[in-house]
Amino acid sequence: MFGSSCPSSALQAGRVRGLRTVAGLVFAAAGLLLASAAPATAATGISHPDADHAGSGLAGTGSATVIQPLAASVKGMDVASYEGNVNWATAWKNGAKFAYAKATESTTYTNPYFAQQYNGSFTVGMIRGAYHFALPNKSGGAAQADYFVAHGGGWSKDGKTLPGAVDMEWNPYSGGDCYGLSTASMVSWIKAFSNEYHAKTTRYPVIYTATAWWSECTANKGNFSATNPLWLANYNGSPGTMPYHWGTYTIWQSADHGTFPGDQDVFNGAYDRLQALANG
Repeated sequence: MFGSSCPSSALQAGRVRGLRTVAGLVFAAAGLLLASAAPATAATGISHPDADHAGSGLAGTGSATVIQPLAASVKGMDVASYEGNVNWATAWKNGAKFAYAKATESTTYTNPYFAQQYNGSFTVGMIRGAYHFALPNKSGGAAQADYFVAHGGGWSKDGKTLPGAVDMEWNPYSGGDCYGLSTASMVSWIKAFSNEYHAKTTRYPVIYTATAWWSECTANKGNFSATNPLWLANYNGSPGTMPYHWGTYTIWQSADHGTFPGDQDVFNGAYDRLQALANG
Protein backbone atom coordinates (compact mmCIF):
# COMPACT_ATOMS: atom_id res chain seq x y z
CA MET A 1 0.00 0.00 0.00
CA PHE A 2 0.99 3.59 0.40
CA GLY A 3 3.34 6.13 1.74
CA SER A 4 4.78 9.41 0.41
CA SER A 5 3.57 12.93 0.96
CA CYS A 6 2.82 13.74 -2.67
CA PRO A 7 2.47 11.71 -5.86
CA SER A 8 4.67 12.15 -8.91
CA SER A 9 4.80 10.81 -12.43
CA ALA A 10 7.48 8.38 -11.31
CA LEU A 11 5.29 7.23 -8.46
CA GLN A 12 2.34 6.82 -10.78
CA ALA A 13 4.46 4.77 -13.15
CA GLY A 14 5.75 2.62 -10.32
CA ARG A 15 2.42 1.67 -8.81
CA VAL A 16 1.58 -1.99 -8.61
CA ARG A 17 -0.98 -2.93 -11.24
CA GLY A 18 -0.89 -6.69 -10.65
CA LEU A 19 -4.27 -8.31 -11.02
CA ARG A 20 -6.00 -10.01 -8.13
CA THR A 21 -9.17 -11.99 -8.57
CA VAL A 22 -12.31 -10.77 -6.80
CA ALA A 23 -15.82 -12.24 -7.04
CA GLY A 24 -18.83 -13.73 -5.23
CA LEU A 25 -18.51 -14.18 -1.43
CA VAL A 26 -20.74 -15.85 1.08
CA PHE A 27 -20.57 -14.34 4.56
CA ALA A 28 -18.57 -16.54 6.92
CA ALA A 29 -20.15 -16.88 10.36
CA ALA A 30 -18.42 -18.51 13.31
CA GLY A 31 -18.19 -22.23 12.91
CA LEU A 32 -18.64 -22.20 9.15
CA LEU A 33 -16.70 -25.02 7.50
CA LEU A 34 -13.61 -23.85 5.68
CA ALA A 35 -13.75 -23.84 1.90
CA SER A 36 -11.31 -26.42 0.57
CA ALA A 37 -11.56 -25.66 -3.13
CA ALA A 38 -11.87 -22.55 -5.26
CA PRO A 39 -15.55 -21.59 -5.61
CA ALA A 40 -17.08 -20.68 -8.91
CA THR A 41 -16.48 -17.08 -9.97
CA ALA A 42 -19.65 -14.99 -10.04
CA ALA A 43 -20.48 -12.57 -12.84
CA THR A 44 -19.30 -9.15 -11.80
CA GLY A 45 -19.58 -6.50 -14.47
CA ILE A 46 -16.23 -4.89 -13.59
CA SER A 47 -13.58 -5.42 -16.19
CA HIS A 48 -10.51 -6.12 -14.07
CA PRO A 49 -11.39 -6.89 -10.45
CA ASP A 50 -8.04 -8.52 -9.82
CA ALA A 51 -6.55 -5.05 -9.38
CA ASP A 52 -8.58 -4.35 -6.26
CA HIS A 53 -6.68 -5.47 -3.19
CA ALA A 54 -5.07 -3.53 -0.39
CA GLY A 55 -2.01 -1.93 -1.93
CA SER A 56 -2.85 -2.53 -5.58
CA GLY A 57 -2.39 1.17 -6.26
CA LEU A 58 1.00 1.73 -4.74
CA ALA A 59 4.57 0.65 -4.73
CA GLY A 60 7.80 2.49 -4.12
CA THR A 61 6.15 5.21 -2.05
CA GLY A 62 8.11 6.85 0.72
CA SER A 63 9.05 10.06 2.49
CA ALA A 64 11.94 11.84 4.12
CA THR A 65 10.51 11.87 7.65
CA VAL A 66 10.94 8.45 9.20
CA ILE A 67 8.81 7.01 12.01
CA GLN A 68 10.15 3.65 13.14
CA PRO A 69 7.97 0.86 14.54
CA LEU A 70 7.88 0.39 18.28
CA ALA A 71 10.28 -2.16 19.72
CA ALA A 72 7.24 -4.17 20.78
CA SER A 73 5.40 -5.12 17.61
CA VAL A 74 3.35 -7.99 16.20
CA LYS A 75 3.68 -9.47 12.72
CA GLY A 76 0.68 -10.05 10.52
CA MET A 77 -0.60 -10.20 6.95
CA ASP A 78 -3.50 -9.31 4.68
CA VAL A 79 -4.93 -11.32 1.82
CA ALA A 80 -7.50 -11.10 -0.97
CA SER A 81 -8.84 -13.52 -3.57
CA TYR A 82 -5.45 -13.46 -5.33
CA GLU A 83 -4.02 -15.63 -2.52
CA GLY A 84 -6.81 -18.23 -2.81
CA ASN A 85 -6.95 -20.83 -0.06
CA VAL A 86 -4.24 -19.88 2.43
CA ASN A 87 -2.15 -22.33 4.45
CA TRP A 88 -2.90 -20.69 7.77
CA ALA A 89 -1.10 -23.27 9.91
CA THR A 90 2.17 -22.50 8.14
CA ALA A 91 1.63 -18.73 8.38
CA TRP A 92 0.99 -19.09 12.12
CA LYS A 93 4.08 -21.26 12.55
CA ASN A 94 6.13 -18.61 10.73
CA GLY A 95 5.02 -15.91 13.16
CA ALA A 96 1.86 -14.23 11.82
CA LYS A 97 -0.45 -13.40 14.73
CA PHE A 98 -3.10 -11.33 12.96
CA ALA A 99 -4.64 -11.11 9.51
CA TYR A 100 -7.04 -9.02 7.46
CA ALA A 101 -8.97 -10.61 4.60
CA LYS A 102 -10.74 -8.72 1.85
CA ALA A 103 -14.49 -9.18 2.14
CA THR A 104 -16.11 -6.78 -0.31
CA GLU A 105 -15.77 -4.06 -2.91
CA SER A 106 -18.32 -1.34 -3.73
CA THR A 107 -21.79 -2.94 -3.42
CA THR A 108 -21.28 -5.64 -6.04
CA TYR A 109 -18.20 -7.72 -5.17
CA THR A 110 -17.45 -10.34 -2.59
CA ASN A 111 -14.26 -12.35 -2.19
CA PRO A 112 -14.94 -16.02 -3.06
CA TYR A 113 -12.18 -17.15 -0.69
CA PHE A 114 -13.31 -15.02 2.23
CA ALA A 115 -14.74 -17.89 4.29
CA GLN A 116 -11.53 -19.90 4.08
CA GLN A 117 -9.37 -16.88 4.80
CA TYR A 118 -11.43 -15.28 7.55
CA ASN A 119 -12.31 -18.49 9.39
CA GLY A 120 -9.01 -20.21 8.70
CA SER A 121 -6.96 -17.45 10.31
CA PHE A 122 -9.27 -17.53 13.34
CA THR A 123 -9.04 -21.31 13.65
CA VAL A 124 -5.24 -21.36 13.95
CA GLY A 125 -5.36 -18.67 16.64
CA MET A 126 -4.88 -15.41 14.78
CA ILE A 127 -6.74 -12.22 15.57
CA ARG A 128 -8.52 -11.51 12.29
CA GLY A 129 -10.46 -8.76 10.57
CA ALA A 130 -12.14 -7.99 7.27
CA TYR A 131 -11.59 -5.09 4.88
CA HIS A 132 -13.62 -3.33 2.19
CA PHE A 133 -12.13 -1.94 -1.03
CA ALA A 134 -13.85 1.41 -1.49
CA LEU A 135 -15.08 2.62 -4.88
CA PRO A 136 -16.46 6.06 -3.97
CA ASN A 137 -17.68 6.76 -7.50
CA LYS A 138 -20.05 3.77 -7.49
CA SER A 139 -22.26 4.47 -4.48
CA GLY A 140 -22.35 6.39 -1.20
CA GLY A 141 -20.19 5.68 1.79
CA ALA A 142 -23.11 4.56 3.97
CA ALA A 143 -24.35 2.14 1.30
CA GLN A 144 -20.91 0.55 0.97
CA ALA A 145 -20.56 0.29 4.75
CA ASP A 146 -23.91 -1.51 4.90
CA TYR A 147 -22.85 -3.91 2.16
CA PHE A 148 -19.56 -4.58 3.95
CA VAL A 149 -21.25 -5.35 7.27
CA ALA A 150 -23.80 -7.59 5.56
CA HIS A 151 -21.10 -9.64 3.81
CA GLY A 152 -18.54 -10.43 6.48
CA GLY A 153 -17.32 -7.04 7.67
CA GLY A 154 -19.06 -6.93 11.04
CA TRP A 155 -17.44 -6.95 14.46
CA SER A 156 -17.98 -8.94 17.64
CA LYS A 157 -16.35 -8.53 21.01
CA ASP A 158 -14.82 -11.99 21.14
CA GLY A 159 -11.21 -10.92 21.59
CA LYS A 160 -10.29 -12.31 18.17
CA THR A 161 -12.05 -9.94 15.75
CA LEU A 162 -10.51 -6.64 14.66
CA PRO A 163 -12.72 -3.74 13.61
CA GLY A 164 -13.40 -3.72 9.88
CA ALA A 165 -11.13 -1.66 7.64
CA VAL A 166 -11.91 0.55 4.64
CA ASP A 167 -9.28 0.61 1.90
CA MET A 168 -8.88 4.14 0.51
CA GLU A 169 -6.38 4.20 -2.32
CA TRP A 170 -5.75 4.98 -5.97
CA ASN A 171 -8.51 4.04 -8.39
CA PRO A 172 -7.58 0.79 -10.19
CA TYR A 173 -10.18 1.50 -12.89
CA SER A 174 -10.78 4.47 -15.17
CA GLY A 175 -11.87 7.76 -13.66
CA GLY A 176 -8.76 9.25 -12.07
CA ASP A 177 -6.85 8.64 -8.86
CA CYS A 178 -9.61 10.13 -6.72
CA TYR A 179 -12.57 8.51 -8.48
CA GLY A 180 -13.72 11.82 -9.92
CA LEU A 181 -14.61 13.22 -6.49
CA SER A 182 -13.57 16.61 -5.18
CA THR A 183 -11.49 16.60 -2.03
CA ALA A 184 -14.47 17.83 0.00
CA SER A 185 -16.69 15.11 -1.45
CA MET A 186 -14.08 12.47 -0.69
CA VAL A 187 -13.89 13.55 2.95
CA SER A 188 -17.70 13.43 3.14
CA TRP A 189 -17.72 9.95 1.60
CA ILE A 190 -15.21 8.62 4.14
CA LYS A 191 -17.15 10.20 7.01
CA ALA A 192 -20.37 8.62 5.76
CA PHE A 193 -18.75 5.18 5.59
CA SER A 194 -17.13 5.59 9.00
CA ASN A 195 -20.26 6.84 10.73
CA GLU A 196 -22.47 4.15 9.23
CA TYR A 197 -20.02 1.41 10.18
CA HIS A 198 -19.96 2.78 13.71
CA ALA A 199 -23.75 2.87 13.84
CA LYS A 200 -23.93 -0.77 12.75
CA THR A 201 -21.09 -2.19 14.87
CA THR A 202 -20.27 0.36 17.65
CA ARG A 203 -16.72 0.50 16.22
CA TYR A 204 -15.14 3.02 13.88
CA PRO A 205 -13.38 1.33 10.96
CA VAL A 206 -9.65 1.21 10.53
CA ILE A 207 -8.65 3.41 7.58
CA TYR A 208 -6.11 1.92 5.20
CA THR A 209 -4.34 4.48 3.04
CA ALA A 210 -1.07 6.01 1.87
CA THR A 211 0.09 9.48 2.76
CA ALA A 212 0.38 10.38 -0.93
CA TRP A 213 -3.19 9.36 -1.74
CA TRP A 214 -4.58 11.04 1.37
CA SER A 215 -2.90 14.31 0.51
CA GLU A 216 -4.00 14.16 -3.12
CA CYS A 217 -7.60 13.06 -2.64
CA THR A 218 -8.63 14.70 0.65
CA ALA A 219 -6.27 17.71 0.54
CA ASN A 220 -5.87 17.10 4.28
CA LYS A 221 -9.32 18.53 4.93
CA GLY A 222 -10.60 15.74 7.15
CA ASN A 223 -9.31 14.77 10.59
CA PHE A 224 -10.09 11.14 11.44
CA SER A 225 -7.29 10.66 13.93
CA ALA A 226 -9.51 10.80 17.02
CA THR A 227 -11.79 7.98 15.89
CA ASN A 228 -10.20 5.79 13.21
CA PRO A 229 -7.03 3.71 13.64
CA LEU A 230 -4.57 4.18 10.78
CA TRP A 231 -3.36 1.30 8.63
CA LEU A 232 -0.53 2.88 6.67
CA ALA A 233 1.08 1.52 3.52
CA ASN A 234 4.71 2.26 2.72
CA TYR A 235 7.10 -0.18 1.07
CA ASN A 236 10.33 1.79 1.51
CA GLY A 237 11.60 0.26 4.72
CA SER A 238 9.89 2.56 7.22
CA PRO A 239 6.36 3.92 7.79
CA GLY A 240 7.51 7.43 6.87
CA THR A 241 5.36 10.54 7.24
CA MET A 242 1.84 10.08 8.62
CA PRO A 243 -1.23 11.29 6.74
CA TYR A 244 -3.02 14.29 8.24
CA HIS A 245 -3.76 14.44 11.25
CA TRP A 246 -2.59 11.08 12.62
CA GLY A 247 0.36 11.21 15.00
CA THR A 248 1.29 7.58 14.42
CA TYR A 249 0.02 4.43 12.77
CA THR A 250 -1.69 1.38 14.25
CA ILE A 251 -0.72 -1.04 11.47
CA TRP A 252 2.02 -0.63 8.89
CA GLN A 253 1.85 -2.54 5.62
CA SER A 254 5.55 -2.80 4.85
CA ALA A 255 5.65 -4.98 1.71
CA ASP A 256 3.45 -6.72 -0.84
CA HIS A 257 5.26 -10.05 -0.41
CA GLY A 258 7.51 -11.77 2.09
CA THR A 259 7.39 -14.46 4.77
CA PHE A 260 3.61 -14.74 4.75
CA PRO A 261 1.12 -15.08 1.90
CA GLY A 262 -0.17 -11.72 0.69
CA ASP A 263 0.95 -8.36 2.06
CA GLN A 264 3.21 -8.06 5.10
CA ASP A 265 1.96 -6.07 8.11
CA VAL A 266 3.26 -4.93 11.49
CA PHE A 267 1.06 -3.93 14.44
CA ASN A 268 2.58 -0.98 16.27
CA GLY A 269 2.56 -2.32 19.81
CA ALA A 270 2.70 -5.42 21.96
CA TYR A 271 0.31 -8.34 21.60
CA ASP A 272 -1.88 -7.20 24.50
CA ARG A 273 -2.44 -3.91 22.65
CA LEU A 274 -3.55 -5.86 19.58
CA GLN A 275 -5.99 -7.72 21.83
CA ALA A 276 -7.20 -4.38 23.17
CA LEU A 277 -7.89 -3.16 19.64
CA ALA A 278 -9.92 -6.32 19.00
CA ASN A 279 -11.89 -5.84 22.22
CA GLY A 280 -12.67 -2.20 21.58
